[in-house]
Amino acid sequence: MGRHAKVKRREGAIRIDIVSDVICPWCFIGKRRLERALALRPDLTATLSWRAFELNPDLPSDGILRALYLSAKFDSSRVAERLHAAVSAAGRSEGIEFAFERIRRIPNTLCAHRLIRLAGDEGRAERVVEALFRAYFLEGLDIGDIGTLAKLARRVGLNQAETRQYLMGDGGTTEVRAEEDHARRLGIHAVPYFILERGYAISGAQEPEIFLPMFDIAAGIVDPVVVDA
Repeated sequence: MGRHAKVKRREGAIRIDIVSDVICPWCFIGKRRLERALALRPDLTATLSWRAFELNPDLPSDGILRALYLSAKFDSSRVAERLHAAVSAAGRSEGIEFAFERIRRIPNTLCAHRLIRLAGDEGRAERVVEALFRAYFLEGLDIGDIGTLAKLARRVGLNQAETRQYLMGDGGTTEVRAEEDHARRLGIHAVPYFILERGYAISGAQEPEIFLPMFDIAAGIVDPVVVDA
């Protein structure tokens, strides 16, 4: 009789740090794919932590008109249209209907990341991240505007007035900058980027099938067991 390896699973827990920016469409898609992957691992308890990364840290605090941004970034509007078409197709496969035509300004996202940190103190970071993605990509809202951010905070149960007062100051700025510096030291230049337990990482908005084996390895919930055939 031969012997073979049989996979034995057990329940496990894992921490996932998600380095992203809320004006990155692939980060929105990556969030959905991560959610699908986690749904396929009901025996895994995952703790998610959202880490700041600004795609355009040098933008003015009030952002820039999208038309000007696109003309500076791309050689022609056709290039932008092709890229948006590809992103839109990927988004639809994840139930996201990107409405790029509604976006009028490309925001500076420092305050949005500060809001995520503030919400995290009350266990609402996940809800705020979702609200920011939806506000920007589906509604075309200016998520660099403090008034808009305060209203979004109210949607997820935070106090609007207190949030506005917080964002008018500089609370959380040092922590956000520190997260961004840490990401650069790790060599992260593009997002989304998922950092798992034990130093494992996944770069990009990968399909759920890519996440699954990495979950198992990082969480240590798969053991090879040799049994008689």
